Amino acid sequence: MISRLITTLSCATAVLAGSALAARAAPFMIVGNDEKLIWDANGKPVISPAGKDSVLILDLADPRNPKIVANLALKNSVVGPPVNLDIDPTGSIAIVADSMNVVSDNGTLKQVPDDKIYVIDLKAKPAKLIATLTGGKQPSGLSINPAGNLALVANRADKSISVLSIHGTDVKIIDTVPMGDEVSTAVFTPDGKRALAVKNAVNKVAVLDVDGDKVTYNAKQDMLTGLFPYNVVVSPNGAIALTADNGNAGSSDGNVDTVSVIDLKAPVHVIDHVTVPDSPEGLAISPRGNLAAAAEALGSNKSKQDWFYHPYGLATILSVNGNKVTKLKDIKVGALPEAICFTPDGRYIYVGNYIDQDFSILRVNGTNVTDTGKRFKDPGHPASARMSPH
Repeated sequence: MISRLITTLSCATAVLAGSALAARAAPFMIVGNDEKLIWDANGKPVISPAGKDSVLILDLADPRNPKIVANLALKNSVVGPPVNLDIDPTGSIAIVADSMNVVSDNGTLKQVPDDKIYVIDLKAKPAKLIATLTGGKQPSGLSINPAGNLALVANRADKSISVLSIHGTDVKIIDTVPMGDEVSTAVFTPDGKRALAVKNAVNKVAVLDVDGDKVTYNAKQDMLTGLFPYNVVVSPNGAIALTADNGNAGSSDGNVDTVSVIDLKAPVHVIDHVTVPDSPEGLAISPRGNLAAAAEALGSNKSKQDWFYHPYGLATILSVNGNKVTKLKDIKVGALPEAICFTPDGRYIYVGNYIDQDFSILRVNGTNVTDTGKRFKDPGHPASARMSPH
C-alpha cells in the first residue's frame, strides 16, 4: 500500500513538473534579415539582387546567449517599420510581410513594392514556410490580435489594410480596408475590439473598429501626432498607445523627434509628446507596462561628413506611469538600430543593429536598464524582429 502510494505520488509529481516545464517553455524571437540594401561610407544606398534574405527563429532559453533554431530563405525588407512580422498568441504560426523586391531597370537595380505575405509553421521542427499569400502592394507593419484569429497588414503603396483570418495554420485574406492615405503599420488593442493604424505621410493615427472578423474605419477619428509617425505600440492594459514620430520621412536629419502619447479612453486623443533623439523607428512597451523603449538611428547610416552622423544609435528608455510617460535615459547601441523588443518577462531588451549585423542585449531591473555588453551576432542585417507573447 505504501509503495503504491509512493509510486502514485511520484507520478503525480512528474506530471506537475512536466506541466511546470511546459509553462516555462523558452520564449523565442523571429527576425527578418534584409541583404538587398546597405549604405556605404558616404551614406549612399547600395542595392543588391534579391536571394540572400532570411527569416530567423531564435530560442531565448538563455536570454544572454540566443540560439538560432531555424533559418528560412525568405525575403524581407528594411524599408518600413521593423514590425513586418508577428507571432500568434499560441506560438504556433508567424506571419511575415514581404514589402520590397529588387528588379533590374535597364541594367540598374532598383527597389519596387512587392505583395507577398508568408505564413510560417513554428511547431514544425524546424519551422517551415507553409503558405504564401498575395496581398496589397508593399505590405509593411502588421499585428495578430490577442485571440489569435485575426491579423492586420498595412499596405503602404496601396493605402489600405488587409484583414487576414487565422484558423490554426490556415491563414486567408478575407477583406481589404481602404485608408485614403499611406499606412505604415497597424496594431490591435489588448481587448481586440479596436486597432490603431499609422498614417505616416500625413502625420496621423487612425482608429479602426473590430467586430468579430469585420474591420471598419471612420476617418473622423484620425488624430494628429508628431511629424511622420512610423510605428505604434499599445500598453498591456490598453490605457495608452505610443507612436514613434520619425520626423524626416524615415531618415535622420540631426533634429530631435518625439514619441506621441495617445489616451485610448473615449474620446481617443493625443495627450503628450515626449522629446527623443533623432529618428526613432523601433518602439516597444514592456509586458509589465512600466517601461517603453524607442530605437533611434542618430544618423548612423549617413555620410561621415554629415554633422549629425554618429557611428552608433541609441535606445531611449521611457517610464510609463498610468498615462504619464517620461524619458529616463539613452543607451548607446549599434549602428542603425531598427527593431527593439522586450522579452515576455520584461527582464531583457533586444535591439537589432542593422549595419553592425547584431543585437544589443540590455538588462532590465525594475526601471533601471543597463547594457549587458553582450551582442548576439546575426548572420544577416536585422531589419525587423518580434517576440513570442509568452
